Amino acid sequence: MTTSPELASAELRHDRTPATVEELEQEGDVAADFLEGLLDIADIDGDLDLDVRAGRAYVSVEAPAGGSVALIAAPDTVQALQELTRIAVQNRTGRFSRLILDIGGSRDARQHQLEALVDRAIARIDEGASQASLPAMSSYERKVVHDIVADRGFVSESYGEGADRHTVIRRG
Repeated sequence: MTTSPELASAELRHDRTPATVEELEQEGDVAADFLEGLLDIADIDGDLDLDVRAGRAYVSVEAPAGGSVALIAAPDTVQALQELTRIAVQNRTGRFSRLILDIGGSRDARQHQLEALVDRAIARIDEGASQASLPAMSSYERKVVHDIVADRGFVSESYGEGADRHTVIRRG
């Protein structure tokens, strides 16, 4: 296998060293190539949009008019495709990837679901509970929850390990 000089030098770096903007743009390009191949195999039309923000590469797959992206926009499917895409990026670049994938607005939809989940938990606290535990979720979803909780004037912490890691909300 031959690699470019940029990839070879990146492979020498520690796996979790924060990526530069250039490296994040490269992640987005690698992810887009991988996703284009998957979309072609599944015969799904989608337009790809790449962005870099907050130390992560973001890749969005949007449906053109009459497109079939909705077939793969379910939260569990997006999560699985995100993990596959991260593995493809890591395999190509030799670096751990924290890439975020959005398909057909799935991230906005999940944001609204998480807001409703937090609001129900806060209602339980307002009714007298000392704290409210949320179900286990991905690190990205927990980060979104922590941000929502802070915006609502409460505090949150994550507990547990691996797939059981969850968020607990309390009064500030």
